[in-house]
Amino acid sequence: MKLRRTVKRLEFTARARALQTSALLATVALSLWVAREKLMAQSIPQPVLKIATTNGNQLLLVISNAVASTNYEIYRAPILNDTNFPFEPYIIGSVGQSNFIAEIGIDAAGFFKATIGSDLDNDGFPDWLDANPTDPTIGILSITIDSPTNGMTIN
Repeated sequence: MKLRRTVKRLEFTARARALQTSALLATVALSLWVAREKLMAQSIPQPVLKIATTNGNQLLLVISNAVASTNYEIYRAPILNDTNFPFEPYIIGSVGQSNFIAEIGIDAAGFFKATIGSDLDNDGFPDWLDANPTDPTIGILSITIDSPTNGMTIN
């Protein structure tokens, strides 16, 4: 009986240590990733935004000095230097995206600015991976496809 208890304790201890090791490795990996992102952001020049009309209700926003290994975010404000109308996230680009289409909408005037991609809600995920970049309770975007099953082709 004592031998069985000792074996069970050893098994439990081994599992607990394996879980602790996994948690530690995940924490270290996340820390390294965050540090790398901060270092990369320092070496990326601030974006230069060029704006051109495409048709009656759209604008083409182009980052002329884009770096292919980063993502950019476009912010929009109806009025400059007014705390009642701050710049708000308008378009969050994916990595490598430097051209954006913006709808003019009902605003007769407006202002855009481009920034290097960030983590608006400080949840540890860059905005281009975040399911909702302005809500810290919603993390990384994941998509599960239930159908078709394995072996099927989607046309």
